[in-house]
Amino acid sequence: MTFSSLLLPALFGMGTGLALIVAIGAQNAYVLKVGLQGVNRVILPVIAVCAASDAVLIIAGVAGVGALIAAAPQALVVVRIVGAAFLLVYAGFAAKRAIRPSGALQAEGGAVQPSRKTAVVTVLALTWLNPHTYLDTIVFLGSVANQQPGDLRWWWAGGAIAGSFLWFAVLGLGSRLLKPFFAKPSSWRVLDGLIAVVMTALGLRLLLGA
Repeated sequence: MTFSSLLLPALFGMGTGLALIVAIGAQNAYVLKVGLQGVNRVILPVIAVCAASDAVLIIAGVAGVGALIAAAPQALVVVRIVGAAFLLVYAGFAAKRAIRPSGALQAEGGAVQPSRKTAVVTVLALTWLNPHTYLDTIVFLGSVANQQPGDLRWWWAGGAIAGSFLWFAVLGLGSRLLKPFFAKPSSWRVLDGLIAVVMTALGLRLLLGA
């Protein structure tokens, strides 16, 4: 097995993972808010918690769905259809936000800086108490990873995990530079529009079994 044949599923996993997590949600909004205040001792643990949580959930999804498929191969068809439906619905919501935005995220760096403990506890709650987290990572990413033959699913999962670390690092550490940009509603509309296109393409690919 060549390096390029291993790299391709990893890159596909990274792209899928990024497409799924780069969305306007409670977790991302909180990371952006903390990052805008520019205190590394607070934002670095927040980034680590978000990325590590995704890694644990993605690995659990790949291992759990893999065991299910081994016991009942026909279940792969079901999870593929469910995953495709989820992506297409997700794309619809993103497109709706792009067409009718609810307003710009108020990225105000002047707010009171939370303590490191408060920030970590808050982001843990936003991550683990959100039922969509389990649907996104364990169910969806786990099922898509298991579309890859054999051990390639772990390369795919590794790419998705790398994408998560990359996104949260960029969002948390780079957010202080983006305050003027994300103060504009049009910026969120462009982002949601791109998410809608990517999600639709991935959903159709799953649905067609490609």
